[in-house]
Amino acid sequence: MLAAARHQAIVDAVQRERVVRISDLAAQLGVSLMTVRRDIEQLEEGGKLERIHGGAKLPGDASTHEPGFELKSTQLTAEKRAIAVEAAGLVHEGMAVGLGAGTTTWALARELADGPRITVVTNSMRIADLFHPGGSTVILIGGERTPSDALVGPIATAALKQLHLDVLFLGVHGMDAQAGFTTPNLLEAETDRAFVAAARRTVVLADHTKWGLLGISSIAAFDDVDEVISDEGLSAEARRVLGERSKLRVVPV
Repeated sequence: MLAAARHQAIVDAVQRERVVRISDLAAQLGVSLMTVRRDIEQLEEGGKLERIHGGAKLPGDASTHEPGFELKSTQLTAEKRAIAVEAAGLVHEGMAVGLGAGTTTWALARELADGPRITVVTNSMRIADLFHPGGSTVILIGGERTPSDALVGPIATAALKQLHLDVLFLGVHGMDAQAGFTTPNLLEAETDRAFVAAARRTVVLADHTKWGLLGISSIAAFDDVDEVISDEGLSAEARRVLGERSKLRVVPV
Protein backbone atom coordinates (compact mmCIF):
# COMPACT_ATOMS: atom_id res chain seq x y z
CA MET A 1 0.00 0.00 0.00
CA LEU A 2 1.33 3.43 -0.95
CA ALA A 3 2.06 5.93 1.80
CA ALA A 4 -0.77 8.24 0.73
CA ALA A 5 -3.29 5.40 0.92
CA ARG A 6 -1.98 4.34 4.34
CA HIS A 7 -2.22 7.88 5.61
CA GLN A 8 -5.82 8.19 4.48
CA ALA A 9 -6.70 4.83 6.04
CA ILE A 10 -5.14 5.91 9.34
CA VAL A 11 -6.97 9.24 9.33
CA ASP A 12 -10.24 7.48 8.53
CA ALA A 13 -9.71 5.07 11.42
CA VAL A 14 -8.93 7.89 13.86
CA GLN A 15 -11.99 9.86 12.79
CA ARG A 16 -14.17 6.79 13.15
CA GLU A 17 -12.80 5.44 16.44
CA ARG A 18 -11.36 8.63 18.02
CA VAL A 19 -8.47 6.57 19.45
CA VAL A 20 -6.55 3.84 17.58
CA ARG A 21 -3.67 1.58 18.52
CA ILE A 22 -0.49 1.25 16.45
CA SER A 23 -0.64 -2.55 16.66
CA ASP A 24 -4.21 -2.60 15.31
CA LEU A 25 -3.30 -0.26 12.44
CA ALA A 26 -0.26 -2.36 11.53
CA ALA A 27 -2.39 -5.50 11.37
CA GLN A 28 -5.11 -3.82 9.33
CA LEU A 29 -2.67 -2.26 6.86
CA GLY A 30 -0.30 -5.23 6.64
CA VAL A 31 2.79 -3.20 7.51
CA SER A 32 5.29 -3.04 10.35
CA LEU A 33 4.83 -1.18 13.63
CA MET A 34 7.72 1.10 12.66
CA THR A 35 6.01 2.05 9.40
CA VAL A 36 2.82 2.98 11.24
CA ARG A 37 4.79 5.01 13.78
CA ARG A 38 6.44 6.96 10.98
CA ASP A 39 3.07 7.50 9.29
CA ILE A 40 1.59 8.79 12.54
CA GLU A 41 4.52 11.17 13.05
CA GLN A 42 4.00 12.60 9.56
CA LEU A 43 0.26 12.91 10.05
CA GLU A 44 0.78 14.64 13.38
CA GLU A 45 3.09 17.14 11.71
CA GLY A 46 0.29 17.84 9.24
CA GLY A 47 -2.22 18.34 12.04
CA LYS A 48 -4.33 15.32 11.04
CA LEU A 49 -4.03 13.50 14.35
CA GLU A 50 -2.23 13.53 17.69
CA ARG A 51 0.19 10.89 18.91
CA ILE A 52 -0.48 9.23 22.25
CA HIS A 53 1.28 6.35 23.98
CA GLY A 54 0.84 3.31 21.77
CA GLY A 55 -1.43 4.97 19.24
CA ALA A 56 -3.08 8.12 17.99
CA LYS A 57 -6.21 10.17 18.61
CA LEU A 58 -8.18 12.94 17.02
CA PRO A 59 -6.39 16.29 17.11
CA GLY A 60 -8.21 18.69 19.35
CA ASP A 61 -10.23 15.86 20.89
CA ALA A 62 -9.91 18.24 23.72
CA SER A 63 -10.60 17.88 27.40
CA THR A 64 -13.81 19.88 26.98
CA HIS A 65 -15.08 18.28 23.75
CA GLU A 66 -18.24 16.27 24.35
CA PRO A 67 -19.60 14.17 21.45
CA GLY A 68 -23.37 13.82 21.25
CA PHE A 69 -25.32 10.66 22.08
CA GLU A 70 -26.44 10.03 18.51
CA LEU A 71 -22.87 9.87 17.20
CA LYS A 72 -21.51 7.79 20.06
CA SER A 73 -24.39 5.31 19.88
CA THR A 74 -23.26 4.24 16.39
CA GLN A 75 -19.66 3.57 17.43
CA LEU A 76 -18.22 0.30 18.80
CA THR A 77 -21.66 -1.27 19.15
CA ALA A 78 -20.32 -4.83 19.42
CA GLU A 79 -17.89 -3.86 22.18
CA LYS A 80 -20.55 -1.99 24.11
CA ARG A 81 -23.01 -4.86 23.92
CA ALA A 82 -20.38 -7.36 25.09
CA ILE A 83 -19.59 -5.12 28.06
CA ALA A 84 -23.32 -4.68 28.78
CA VAL A 85 -24.01 -8.43 28.74
CA GLU A 86 -21.18 -9.01 31.21
CA ALA A 87 -22.38 -6.20 33.49
CA ALA A 88 -25.98 -7.45 33.44
CA GLY A 89 -24.83 -10.60 35.23
CA LEU A 90 -24.04 -8.48 38.29
CA VAL A 91 -27.66 -7.35 38.71
CA HIS A 92 -30.16 -9.32 40.78
CA GLU A 93 -33.82 -9.04 41.76
CA GLY A 94 -34.64 -6.25 44.20
CA MET A 95 -31.42 -4.28 43.77
CA ALA A 96 -31.22 -0.49 43.71
CA VAL A 97 -29.15 0.08 40.58
CA GLY A 98 -27.59 3.36 39.46
CA LEU A 99 -27.12 3.85 35.73
CA GLY A 100 -25.13 6.90 34.72
CA ALA A 101 -25.83 8.48 31.35
CA GLY A 102 -23.97 7.25 28.27
CA THR A 103 -24.17 4.86 25.36
CA THR A 104 -22.56 1.89 27.14
CA THR A 105 -24.84 2.22 30.17
CA TRP A 106 -27.73 2.60 27.71
CA ALA A 107 -26.67 -0.73 26.18
CA LEU A 108 -26.75 -2.22 29.68
CA ALA A 109 -30.22 -0.76 30.27
CA ARG A 110 -31.42 -2.56 27.14
CA GLU A 111 -30.16 -5.84 28.62
CA LEU A 112 -31.87 -5.16 31.95
CA ALA A 113 -35.19 -3.80 30.68
CA ASP A 114 -36.77 -7.27 30.48
CA GLY A 115 -34.73 -8.72 33.31
CA PRO A 116 -35.18 -8.87 37.10
CA ARG A 117 -37.38 -6.32 38.82
CA ILE A 118 -35.10 -3.65 40.22
CA THR A 119 -35.15 0.01 41.20
CA VAL A 120 -33.27 2.04 38.59
CA VAL A 121 -31.80 5.44 39.45
CA THR A 122 -30.56 7.30 36.41
CA ASN A 123 -29.80 10.75 35.06
CA SER A 124 -30.58 9.69 31.50
CA MET A 125 -34.02 10.17 29.96
CA ARG A 126 -33.09 7.66 27.24
CA ILE A 127 -32.33 5.00 29.85
CA ALA A 128 -35.48 5.80 31.83
CA ASP A 129 -37.58 5.35 28.66
CA LEU A 130 -36.22 1.83 28.16
CA PHE A 131 -37.76 0.71 31.46
CA HIS A 132 -41.19 2.28 30.87
CA PRO A 133 -43.54 0.54 30.93
CA GLY A 134 -42.14 -2.45 32.75
CA GLY A 135 -41.81 -4.21 36.07
CA SER A 136 -38.96 -2.13 37.44
CA THR A 137 -39.23 1.15 39.34
CA VAL A 138 -37.45 4.08 37.72
CA ILE A 139 -36.21 7.19 39.49
CA LEU A 140 -35.13 9.85 37.00
CA ILE A 141 -33.18 12.63 38.65
CA GLY A 142 -33.50 16.10 37.19
CA GLY A 143 -30.97 18.68 36.13
CA GLU A 144 -29.38 20.48 33.21
CA ARG A 145 -29.08 18.45 29.99
CA THR A 146 -25.64 17.94 28.41
CA PRO A 147 -24.77 17.14 24.75
CA SER A 148 -24.40 13.48 25.79
CA ASP A 149 -27.95 13.56 27.18
CA ALA A 150 -26.97 13.45 30.85
CA LEU A 151 -28.97 15.40 33.43
CA VAL A 152 -26.42 17.09 35.67
CA GLY A 153 -25.85 19.95 38.05
CA PRO A 154 -26.94 20.99 41.56
CA ILE A 155 -30.45 19.50 41.31
CA ALA A 156 -29.10 16.12 40.21
CA THR A 157 -26.39 16.15 42.85
CA ALA A 158 -28.82 17.09 45.63
CA ALA A 159 -31.15 14.23 44.66
CA LEU A 160 -28.35 11.67 44.69
CA LYS A 161 -27.22 12.70 48.16
CA GLN A 162 -30.53 11.37 49.49
CA LEU A 163 -30.21 7.92 47.89
CA HIS A 164 -28.38 4.65 48.57
CA LEU A 165 -27.51 2.32 45.70
CA ASP A 166 -26.45 -1.32 45.79
CA VAL A 167 -24.42 -0.90 42.61
CA LEU A 168 -23.62 1.91 40.20
CA PHE A 169 -22.73 1.36 36.56
CA LEU A 170 -20.87 4.39 35.30
CA GLY A 171 -19.79 5.34 31.80
CA VAL A 172 -16.80 7.66 31.39
CA HIS A 173 -15.33 9.84 28.67
CA GLY A 174 -11.75 8.83 29.31
CA MET A 175 -9.30 6.82 31.40
CA ASP A 176 -5.87 8.21 32.21
CA ALA A 177 -3.14 6.67 34.35
CA GLN A 178 -2.70 9.90 36.33
CA ALA A 179 -6.14 11.55 36.19
CA GLY A 180 -8.24 8.40 36.54
CA PHE A 181 -11.75 8.43 35.09
CA THR A 182 -12.62 11.75 33.48
CA THR A 183 -15.33 13.71 31.69
CA PRO A 184 -15.30 16.87 29.52
CA ASN A 185 -18.20 18.39 31.48
CA LEU A 186 -17.59 19.95 34.90
CA LEU A 187 -21.20 19.59 36.04
CA GLU A 188 -21.30 15.97 34.90
CA ALA A 189 -18.15 15.25 36.92
CA GLU A 190 -19.82 16.66 40.03
CA THR A 191 -22.96 14.59 39.44
CA ASP A 192 -20.99 11.43 38.76
CA ARG A 193 -19.02 11.92 41.97
CA ALA A 194 -22.34 12.11 43.82
CA PHE A 195 -23.40 8.89 42.10
CA VAL A 196 -20.20 7.18 43.30
CA ALA A 197 -20.70 8.46 46.85
CA ALA A 198 -24.25 7.06 46.90
CA ALA A 199 -23.21 3.56 45.78
CA ARG A 200 -21.96 0.63 47.84
CA ARG A 201 -20.23 -0.66 44.71
CA THR A 202 -19.13 1.18 41.56
CA VAL A 203 -18.50 -0.53 38.23
CA VAL A 204 -17.10 1.49 35.33
CA LEU A 205 -18.14 0.41 31.83
CA ALA A 206 -15.62 1.63 29.26
CA ASP A 207 -14.60 0.32 25.85
CA HIS A 208 -10.93 0.24 24.90
CA THR A 209 -10.97 3.58 23.05
CA LYS A 210 -11.49 5.41 26.35
CA TRP A 211 -7.91 4.63 27.38
CA GLY A 212 -5.70 7.67 26.82
CA LEU A 213 -8.59 10.15 26.56
CA LEU A 214 -8.47 12.96 29.09
CA GLY A 215 -11.47 15.07 30.05
CA ILE A 216 -11.14 18.37 31.88
CA SER A 217 -12.47 17.02 35.17
CA SER A 218 -11.78 13.82 37.11
CA ILE A 219 -14.66 11.72 38.41
CA ALA A 220 -12.72 9.18 40.43
CA ALA A 221 -9.30 7.60 40.75
CA PHE A 222 -8.86 4.04 39.50
CA ASP A 223 -8.70 2.68 43.05
CA ASP A 224 -11.89 4.54 44.02
CA VAL A 225 -14.01 2.16 41.94
CA ASP A 226 -14.56 -1.53 42.57
CA GLU A 227 -14.44 -2.88 39.05
CA VAL A 228 -13.86 -1.94 35.41
CA ILE A 229 -15.42 -3.86 32.53
CA SER A 230 -13.83 -3.32 29.13
CA ASP A 231 -13.30 -5.22 25.88
CA GLU A 232 -10.44 -7.23 24.45
CA GLY A 233 -9.17 -4.25 22.45
CA LEU A 234 -7.74 -2.80 25.65
CA SER A 235 -3.96 -2.48 25.42
CA ALA A 236 -1.57 -4.50 27.57
CA GLU A 237 -0.43 -1.31 29.32
CA ALA A 238 -4.01 -0.33 30.12
CA ARG A 239 -4.73 -3.81 31.44
CA ARG A 240 -1.67 -3.66 33.67
CA VAL A 241 -2.47 -0.24 35.12
CA LEU A 242 -6.18 -0.88 35.63
CA GLY A 243 -5.57 -4.37 36.98
CA GLU A 244 -3.18 -3.03 39.62
CA ARG A 245 -5.62 -0.36 40.81
CA SER A 246 -9.04 -2.04 40.57
CA LYS A 247 -10.62 -5.33 39.54
CA LEU A 248 -10.64 -5.58 35.74
CA ARG A 249 -12.81 -7.74 33.51
CA VAL A 250 -11.92 -7.92 29.82
CA VAL A 251 -14.68 -9.40 27.68
CA PRO A 252 -14.32 -10.92 24.20
CA VAL A 253 -16.21 -9.34 21.31
